Amino acid sequence: EVTSVSRSGTKPEGATHAVAVNLGDTAAVVDLVNQADATIIAVSPDRTGGSPQPVIDAFKALIDARPTGRLVVVGGAGSLLDASGKRLVDDPAFPEAYRSEALAFSKVLELFRAAGSSIAWTLVSPAPAYPVPASSGSYVTTTDTPAGETLSAADMAIALIDEAEKDAHRGARFAVASA
Repeated sequence: EVTSVSRSGTKPEGATHAVAVNLGDTAAVVDLVNQADATIIAVSPDRTGGSPQPVIDAFKALIDARPTGRLVVVGGAGSLLDASGKRLVDDPAFPEAYRSEALAFSKVLELFRAAGSSIAWTLVSPAPAYPVPASSGSYVTTTDTPAGETLSAADMAIALIDEAEKDAHRGARFAVASA
């Protein structure tokens, strides 16, 4: 059974139920998380020049509330490490349009890591080129470095559902790319 939760409450194809909730409504989010086997959260900070802080604050409040359900959070590629151990977002060539979002999700990752095992979490970082249109139908993973250069939305969906069902990376971040 799939419950879709969004700000609009629109029911996508395949969902059994649809609920309208904002990530900043911590009590409502915790209630939903605690009712599910796993909750996949995919949100992004404001991409129109606004502050990313509301998303960071919402995740901090969620972590501090210590829901008992499992979280699978979609992060960004910017916090992944290059071959020298430097975050991708710290490279001067990192796209400026995504820098604020990348720094925000780097902070979110730090918050989850600091929470340790007091919360059941996994953060999934996509390949740097995401999304690309062509799906391979499969994916590869790594831990803190890019798993590959590209990732389709379909392959990301497969990876997210697999993680929700198998709980293979609890308490950690993993990176995913199309195979």
